[in-house]
Amino acid sequence: MLRRVVGKTFGFLGYAIQYGCIAHCTFEYIGEIVICSGPSMEPTIRNYDVLLSENISRHFFSIQKGDIVIAKSPNNPKTNICKRVIGLEGDKVCTGSPSDFLKRHTYVPKGHIWLEGDNLQNSTDSRSYGPVPYALIRGRICLKLWPLNSFGLLKDSPNGRILQDD
Repeated sequence: MLRRVVGKTFGFLGYAIQYGCIAHCTFEYIGEIVICSGPSMEPTIRNYDVLLSENISRHFFSIQKGDIVIAKSPNNPKTNICKRVIGLEGDKVCTGSPSDFLKRHTYVPKGHIWLEGDNLQNSTDSRSYGPVPYALIRGRICLKLWPLNSFGLLKDSPNGRILQDD
């Protein structure tokens, strides 16, 4: 009797560990469902929108300008941020707001990207904390799942800041 109970317990434990490992690898290397909060990506992503993030492109260095990514916050590693890629390494980017009279520019250093929220007036992004190391990228947003009336691929940046190859 005891042998059967112990055997079933270890069998269940073995399956739980296997499924836990599969789930971890899936969420770490393939993709995950994320819920974004905060106004920094409005109107593209609103508070509590449910999104699908794929993690494969970060491993193959295929993140492009215009992509929306989930990354660890450079200010607080316990927090994830959701921002749009404005510049890749070597790109010249404008570091001020579009309404500034004098435009300041900088170059994105090797191994870094420049991230900004679509809501420039209400976003803490690379304009505040500078270029973000590529290693902090967790995944690329590929699909909006909820609310259902906006299901599908995400739109381009509403403020057109990506086309700055000057």
